[in-house]
Amino acid sequence: MPKPEDQARQQIDAKLEAAGWVVQDADELNLFAGRGIAVREFALKHGHGFADYLLYVDRKAAGVVEAKKEGTTLTGVETQATRYSEGLPDALPAHHRPLPFLYQSTGEETRFTNWLDPEPRSREVFTFHRPETHAEWLADWPSTLRKRLKDMPALDEKGLWPAQLRAVQNLEASLAADKPRALIQMATGSGKTFTAVNAIYRLIKHAGARRVLFLVDRANLGRQAENEFRSFDTPDDGRKFDQLYNVNHLQGRRPDPVARVCISTIQRLYSILQGKELPPEADEVSAFETMDDLRREPMPVVYNPNIPIEFFDFIVIDECHRSIYTLWKQVLDYFDAYLIGLTATPSKQTFGFFNKNLVMEYGHDQAVVDGVNVDFNVYKIATKITQGGSVVEAGYQVGRRDRQTRKMRWETLDDDLEYDAKALDRDVVSRDQIRTVIRAFRDRLPTEIFPGRDEVPKTLIYAKDDSHADEIVQVVREEFGKGNEFCQKITYRTGTARIVSTETDEDGNAIESVTYKSSGVKAEHLLSDFRNRYNPRIVVTVDMIATGTDIKPLEVVMFMRAVKSRNFFEQMKGRGVRVIKDADFRAVTPDAKGKTHFVIVDCVGQCETKLVDTKPLEAKPTVAFDKLLQAVGGGSTDPDVLSSIASRLSRLDKTLSPADRDALADLAGGKTIRDLAADLVATLDPDRHADAARLAHDLPPDAEPSPEQLAQAAEAIRLEAAMPLMANPTLRKALAESKQRSEQTIDEVSIDEVLHAGYSADATDRARTVVESFEAFLREHRDEITALQVLYSRPHAHRLRFADIKALAETIQAPPRRLTPEVLWRAYEALDRSKVRGASAPRLLTDIVSLVRFATHQDDELSPFREQVDARFADWLARQEAAGRRFSPEQREWLALIRDHIAANLAIEPDDFDYSPFNQKGGLGRVYSLFGDEFEQIIDELNEVLAA
Repeated sequence: MPKPEDQARQQIDAKLEAAGWVVQDADELNLFAGRGIAVREFALKHGHGFADYLLYVDRKAAGVVEAKKEGTTLTGVETQATRYSEGLPDALPAHHRPLPFLYQSTGEETRFTNWLDPEPRSREVFTFHRPETHAEWLADWPSTLRKRLKDMPALDEKGLWPAQLRAVQNLEASLAADKPRALIQMATGSGKTFTAVNAIYRLIKHAGARRVLFLVDRANLGRQAENEFRSFDTPDDGRKFDQLYNVNHLQGRRPDPVARVCISTIQRLYSILQGKELPPEADEVSAFETMDDLRREPMPVVYNPNIPIEFFDFIVIDECHRSIYTLWKQVLDYFDAYLIGLTATPSKQTFGFFNKNLVMEYGHDQAVVDGVNVDFNVYKIATKITQGGSVVEAGYQVGRRDRQTRKMRWETLDDDLEYDAKALDRDVVSRDQIRTVIRAFRDRLPTEIFPGRDEVPKTLIYAKDDSHADEIVQVVREEFGKGNEFCQKITYRTGTARIVSTETDEDGNAIESVTYKSSGVKAEHLLSDFRNRYNPRIVVTVDMIATGTDIKPLEVVMFMRAVKSRNFFEQMKGRGVRVIKDADFRAVTPDAKGKTHFVIVDCVGQCETKLVDTKPLEAKPTVAFDKLLQAVGGGSTDPDVLSSIASRLSRLDKTLSPADRDALADLAGGKTIRDLAADLVATLDPDRHADAARLAHDLPPDAEPSPEQLAQAAEAIRLEAAMPLMANPTLRKALAESKQRSEQTIDEVSIDEVLHAGYSADATDRARTVVESFEAFLREHRDEITALQVLYSRPHAHRLRFADIKALAETIQAPPRRLTPEVLWRAYEALDRSKVRGASAPRLLTDIVSLVRFATHQDDELSPFREQVDARFADWLARQEAAGRRFSPEQREWLALIRDHIAANLAIEPDDFDYSPFNQKGGLGRVYSLFGDEFEQIIDELNEVLAA
């Protein structure tokens, strides 16, 4: 048996050869055999011993490899490698002395130090770099990537929001300190991708990054990111990004070698490393909520010479879903690259993965204050069936619909059918429950949710599954009295058309059959319409539009499914926070003045659900039942797989006929479906593992088995429980077919009713807290802040200035209060809608005046400052005319412009006429010629009257 040192050298030889090195013994040295030569056991100067491997690049020595047996702590042998690098005989050619490239390796673990860097630091690498890469580094010297990161030029601030500016600056400071991982947390809608494009542009242009990988969650987000790169105007060149650097959205088996930016999902990246094709549909599935593999261990990765470890210098991970810490972790570990995370919803794992190096933290509250996000309210719709299920009494007919073919049959119940809320839309479809929820939403839209609006706001509804989404779409179209364009479904099945046909059974009964075929309509096209066109007004999805998808006009996010993952819920909720220019908004929602907030319509108690990160029994909820059975047939005893099968068997048992149960029990050797499920669940009991380990190893009852003994016992228990499935392909096939034949019950008997519809108690409590904080601040600072001194005095001792209210607004927006006119307006509206007007109007800074007057009980009604100015102006005009003063049409036009300026700025001064819109109509000269000697008197009057 070879010694551990020899085993290590065998592995090192193989890894060097795979990376393109020619491995030779010292007595057979031929420097012309390849560009990179690794020479074993090379004799050094006296006192320096032998280098385990001396690395030649282009016939000059460049580095050494120190080989150690497996298990050796490599950070302890770095000095030994350094000594070898200093021992090259003087007569031999070298690129640098001491030799710059130092590796320490056990064959299993490898570390690397580049002594050309300004602060040389060893780092773990998957394997060795190619000789060509060493040659490039040598040619670049004295510049290296890490040196260039320390010498980045100042950032051009043009076009960047303050938060984006800080994010790029902080990231570059982290990279300059050679921190290998960095995390940027920025609220959804605050421009994370735009920030990343700015940073990537600088890393390529100024740091000389050869290639950057931009990882996305799903293919449609990759296309969205690609558009962001292609539309990016480079700040110092003026050309588009893709006019300077190639951008490649990865497809096929290998990336474009000349691309400077590659965009990919992590599942496609893994398939490329494996040299395999990935089905297009696999790229569309989110890795955020799903783990589309049946393994708990990280995905196995082997070296691919077409994509060496140095292929990417930087990897930017957009929305760092949890699978990068588990199943896909090794894919990221493969590359010798800096990792940069972008997320709006970090978890504990996120912080841990990025070494707690949070270079930017910019949350939703601050984004609302800065006008980068809009805030939200929660509107709750609760119905009797949603909360408690229903009972269909014996004697009534119910529909039975096959889940797979959607064939319908009807049967009369022999016994009462009772179902709870959890079974709703999974096992039982209550059409009146869906209709009652949608009808409540429809009726309350113009009166409570968005008062005074005629147009249905852009609405996104989250359904439980594709079938549930179909039901919702049909009901929405009927209840709103609209056609197909008004409400559309966008899920992973979008692109297939539903074809309904009718068959006749042996008794002459008509049975509906549904099949699917390609419709030629792509989800991307529908998403584009949802963003940019009037229709669709309402879109129903499952989770395709859950992460990252940008739909700025969205005003309602409606939950008709429950979500237990805290991060996933935040992502789904975040679809509504994005701001949009008023003109763009009105182009798709004509009767809206501007987007001031969005509303979460909670139909399932989602906002009252305790959101957790723990796993339920169903540990593989997105893996098909037949795939789970195939995994067991292939020998898998993974606890997650077995627990998921147990969960599916328990559900299946409830839907089977007695005849089907008996047939399956016969195939299972007498075990019922319930027995099989119970046996699998029992394998998860750790006490049973411990008892079995004690018995197998003859340990005392109170002894604690070792981890190895527990693992062996647990595996034996799982194997025994899984054996009826593992050794019986006929049973597995029958179970899969039974699951496909299982039916949903269609309840068209139960009548639902609304129990509650209104803004949630939490929203009211939050509004009360906001108002109390604001009014307490006013009382405490009434004598300190100039604007408050003026507004509290009656009559006003001085005229209020715009600079005064701006200072007041900045003070209340600062932490810890973070109060904006938008937040305060909605808070007062939530507490007493009857006293608040103009809630949907875009807020002006001068609305602070209205808020203070209402909060201090000087006004009985809260109305926009502009409305108050308009009313005072109309009254002033009426008084002028009553006094015999007449104004020409052109004079009235100028007076209206002066009114609008005062509404936005509190006052007008002669200098203001030098600017738009006045200068476009002749400016100060023209207004003097129109009003003559009365001009200054009119200005004084309007300043006094309108801003009173």
